[in-house]
Amino acid sequence: MGEPELRSDGGLARWAPRITPPIGVDLSEPQALACAFRILARSGFSEHIAGHITWRRDDGASMWVNPWGLWWDEVTAADVCAVDFDANVIEGRWDVTPAIHIHTELHKRRHDARIVVHNHPYHVSLLAATGELPEIVHQTGAMFDGDLRFVDEYTGEIDSPELGADLAERIGDATVIILANHGVLITGETIAEATFRAACIDRVCRLAYDAMLLGKATTPIAAGLKKAMRASLLERGSNVYWAGAVRMLLKDEPEVLG
Repeated sequence: MGEPELRSDGGLARWAPRITPPIGVDLSEPQALACAFRILARSGFSEHIAGHITWRRDDGASMWVNPWGLWWDEVTAADVCAVDFDANVIEGRWDVTPAIHIHTELHKRRHDARIVVHNHPYHVSLLAATGELPEIVHQTGAMFDGDLRFVDEYTGEIDSPELGADLAERIGDATVIILANHGVLITGETIAEATFRAACIDRVCRLAYDAMLLGKATTPIAAGLKKAMRASLLERGSNVYWAGAVRMLLKDEPEVLG
């Protein structure tokens, strides 16, 4: 018997489903964003009052964002604010932290960064404190293959356009950025992709950390297989994950849409 073929392709080029289960309701952008906050809070991604998710609006000069003071677990669509790129609130009843400049400068520079997610999940923050990027030790981690970057200097609160611009320059074109002594930034072109990446990153870091604790060499994953699995996870998995996560959320917390 010969050796099995090592796949070098993946994603929709390898297989595309005919149909996938829908969410069951049409969501506005504020409703979808509110769902993302609660989904990620459920997964342990958020740290109580910290963090933001922003969604660049179609006008290209403003974004949806969570208000200062609400935990991700309690955000509803009615709480979502709109701010311009100078962090002025132009829609909404709440205030927004000036730390939003972590996001504004990325949105200005990166067409692909329609969604920017930031918070301090525990195992990401643990590796960030040691200056380590997670080793990819499991197939789900392949979605981050070639996308991880480490910003190795902690500069405190990013609360001005100048500090945000400096960080954006250091981030460059990366889509998953671990910030020293801080947390993680994740960018995406869609809310489904960004939420899926965010929901997976802490487990990837926990697996890498636990493998380090074992003190044994990890089994490497071939580069071609990581590339193929990355395509399959992001191209086929993002929308399916998102639809299922929203369905399960709405069963328990339908008020999120209000």
